[in-house]
Amino acid sequence: MNFTTAQSNLFDPAATGVAVAPAPAMIKLTDIEKVYQTKTIETVALNRVNLTINKGEFVSIMGPSGCGKSTLLSIIGLLDEPSSGQVEIAGRPVTSYSDKELAGLRNQKIGFVFQSYHLINDLSVLDNVELPLLYRRSVSGQERRQRAHAALDKVGLSARTSHFPSQLSGGQRQRVAIARALAGNPELILADEPTGNLDSVMGEEIMDLLLHLNRHEGVTIVMVTHDEHQAQKTERVIRFFDGSQVS
Repeated sequence: MNFTTAQSNLFDPAATGVAVAPAPAMIKLTDIEKVYQTKTIETVALNRVNLTINKGEFVSIMGPSGCGKSTLLSIIGLLDEPSSGQVEIAGRPVTSYSDKELAGLRNQKIGFVFQSYHLINDLSVLDNVELPLLYRRSVSGQERRQRAHAALDKVGLSARTSHFPSQLSGGQRQRVAIARALAGNPELILADEPTGNLDSVMGEEIMDLLLHLNRHEGVTIVMVTHDEHQAQKTERVIRFFDGSQVS
């Protein structure tokens, strides 16, 4: 399989313009289980989870701490593998992808936003946003810089390109993290507690930005959150308890 050709239409099999059957779900999880084992303890992080996420959705995942939310996000983002069950992307089982294809998906189609920002303090804002693009051989230095500037403009930080993370507020740092995800033109953003470290005003600003990306730019977003108020702004709320999906 030629990855360069396949990944360009990976989330949209109808993109070629040829009449085809309805596109499969962007992400489909079937009977997903995740078990962590030590010599004496077996911990079930996810228990027979069945979940479908369609292109263009904004989905919230809620539940108490330790219920498996972040584990689920890691599996959706191809950062972790389930102990059993099947993960499909656009109708194709993840187990059929090569390591190279999976790495390409993570780098080119999925953007990650974390509660703790994960910015590198020794790099400027612009360099932080450019960083993931360094792993794309097809992207020149000039294009990396252009994409980073464009992404920072989208999040309202075009005047902060030469600043360092320590010189920014929490809300600004989270905007940089979102810009870093956007620079790769992802079709899917996975956000793990993106407003968790922010006050209510900054949290609203970040949520408004995510809603804009979803509604006006068509980015599919899956967000883990403890904030019921923010979750209710999304199209669908999925709740977990002790590793099991309860709604």
